[in-house]
Amino acid sequence: AVVTSDAGLLALARAAGALTIDEEFPRSLNAAVGLATSALIADGARTVCTVLSDIPLIAAEDIDAVFAATPAGGGVVLVPSRDFSGTNIICRSPAGAVATRFGRMSLVRHLDDCRGSDVPARVLRLARPALDLDVIADLAEFERAGSATHTQNQLARLGIAHH
Repeated sequence: AVVTSDAGLLALARAAGALTIDEEFPRSLNAAVGLATSALIADGARTVCTVLSDIPLIAAEDIDAVFAATPAGGGVVLVPSRDFSGTNIICRSPAGAVATRFGRMSLVRHLDDCRGSDVPARVLRLARPALDLDVIADLAEFERAGSATHTQNQLARLGIAHH
């Protein structure tokens, strides 16, 4: 599912076969994820895995690893950022087990919410999704990774990175 208020992105997502959720106007990340979670639960989803859009090295195997790490009886899997402060992926089962708390120090806040709600939580360190693009230094690290991704091609086209 793709959540956005951008008509062009909604059209691209629909054309790619994704479930689209029009947030109608830009909201905070947590509000947009809350809107999507509610829509997905209403559509029958029992587990929701939220993958942030600024982790360009992510691969299908990473998503598989997140689902494999999800506690059988329900719980939360958190994939942290490289500096171990942020959350780049959160998988919740049941889908509304805890609210998302993306933003500064989100990993600690997610863990605190899980503890406070007696929801089992696992932190899963994965190299590719740990690299998020938040600051200029992240772009330099991304370029050093030498990926053949759409993001790398777009940065090269803009003159920000090399092919």
